[in-house]
Amino acid sequence: MAHDVLHPARPALTPDLLLRAYAAGIFPMSESRQADEVFWVDPRMRGIIPLGGLHISRSLAKRIRQQPYQIRVNHDFAATVTGCAEREETWINPQIFDLYVQLHLAGFAHSMEVWDGAYLVGGVYGVALGAAFFGESMFSRRTDASKIALAYLVNRLRYGGFQLFDTQFVTDHLLSLGAIEIPRAEYHKRLERALSWDADFLAQPSSVPPDEVLHRRTQTS
Repeated sequence: MAHDVLHPARPALTPDLLLRAYAAGIFPMSESRQADEVFWVDPRMRGIIPLGGLHISRSLAKRIRQQPYQIRVNHDFAATVTGCAEREETWINPQIFDLYVQLHLAGFAHSMEVWDGAYLVGGVYGVALGAAFFGESMFSRRTDASKIALAYLVNRLRYGGFQLFDTQFVTDHLLSLGAIEIPRAEYHKRLERALSWDADFLAQPSSVPPDEVLHRRTQTS
């Protein structure tokens, strides 16, 4: 993040302040799980996944059709954030964790979860505001679990009328799924348009057949 803009998050963070930050195009991070300080980040290049451009490989499509897991929405949001924070290096400290749980209780933060029986094996969570969805983090404890969560998430965003899926940064993992980078100025234009529209994360039924998820894809290999 050498070329990103970082500022200490002051005054004290609240759910309302966090929502206003998202609307302004910035988001919070901490240096580590143990760090007390939280920073606002405004990347020079912003990662997004075009909602019509998710890349689903043939092997992933096959796994989705096999339905090895159960897909749930907002079933255990806190456990999903915990799963995302379990990696060795994480930006999710206790303050950030609590803020997202509060946003979830207020109806702004959502989780797409992948379950294997009684076990949460993967998922992704983020914040919905207007017709923009800000993806925060994802995790996987089984093969392709996070990719499956992302495929179902993109399908839900399209169904609900979202226009922007912000991934903040891009990784090799996200690039393989169709993520791209756009300049900060272009991102802010897209964000402004998305915030002027309404979308509904919960519009889609909880149970979605695999063929619907795969039918909405635009790229396979």
